[in-house]
Amino acid sequence: MSVIAYLNFDGNTEQVIAFYSEALNASKVKKVKFKDFSQDPNYPLPDNELNMIMESSLEFAGGKIMMSDLLPSMKNVTGELVKGNNVIISIIIDDKQAMENYFSKLSVGGYVIMPLSEMPWSSCFGMLVDKFGIVWKFNSDANTFLDSVISNAT
Repeated sequence: MSVIAYLNFDGNTEQVIAFYSEALNASKVKKVKFKDFSQDPNYPLPDNELNMIMESSLEFAGGKIMMSDLLPSMKNVTGELVKGNNVIISIIIDDKQAMENYFSKLSVGGYVIMPLSEMPWSSCFGMLVDKFGIVWKFNSDANTFLDSVISNAT
């Protein structure tokens, strides 16, 4: 089993894929646009939606993110896209140089909530919001912290 962060965007997923691919040094990128498969003639999509991303995945350093566009014509079913703090992507990585590199690249055009630094729960922790409104959390040793707290509680 795997758990994957799945992100929806408001028509700019193509830009998000390009930015994340470069920032995270993606090893594999897959994407399907709505125009890539046959349309139901009874419910054709408007021309401006055919080029939007129906499904995509981006793989990097053993991680994976999936993304798609929320179609304007479907908002009466799906609801409006709301940017907020309900999605956080957490990168847990021991390689501090790689972490600093990801952090630096993802913060371009966004803002840093907490710079990478030593914390009581981590030898290197930081948080940022990227230019697309997604919150990223970086932690060098989250599993070690969780294990130590759990073992001390028993």
